[in-house]
Amino acid sequence: RRYWLAEHHNMPAVASTNPPLLIAMLAAATERIRVGSGGVMLPNHAPLVVAEQFALLEAAYPGRIDLGLGRAPGTDPVTGYALRYGGGGVSQDAAERFAEHVDNVRAMMDPAGVGVTVGGQTHALRATPVATSTPDVWLLGSSDFSARLAARNGMPYVFAHHFSGQGTAEALDLYRSQFVPSPELAEPRTFLTVNVS
Repeated sequence: RRYWLAEHHNMPAVASTNPPLLIAMLAAATERIRVGSGGVMLPNHAPLVVAEQFALLEAAYPGRIDLGLGRAPGTDPVTGYALRYGGGGVSQDAAERFAEHVDNVRAMMDPAGVGVTVGGQTHALRATPVATSTPDVWLLGSSDFSARLAARNGMPYVFAHHFSGQGTAEALDLYRSQFVPSPELAEPRTFLTVNVS
């Protein structure tokens, strides 16, 4: 039913540095399976870039794209620095602004777009010009931070049990007990990731 690709950098055993590109390749080679990111590490990217990539994927493969967003670096500190600051791109407080950036990605992918005020004038901003639907957006986490954010925003949540194996039940209970229904999701929706050997 679903195949997700993670964002990992500078890891010889993991060929998954660019989830949107891999998702496009897999979606083109399949017809029914949902394909998505598990996840895009949002602090490594400008929210508009992520919104554009996934709005375009959703337009090309409607109803088959999932966008999982994570707050972790997905790499070692040196590569993380090169991703985030080496090109003068994403700000140094990107991880601290994760919740705001999640809201921005979701808003920018909406078919109506958002209004951005620059120089006292509001301009329309759309991630793709003819979007008719948006991908499902999931929050990923291995602590209670994303569980709380997903619950507050009425979003689906994935717990990364394979990272630590600690706090799984607590994070899922927290998510379920604090869940606030949203237009996209009436009740909590979750799963967890595990290592399989």
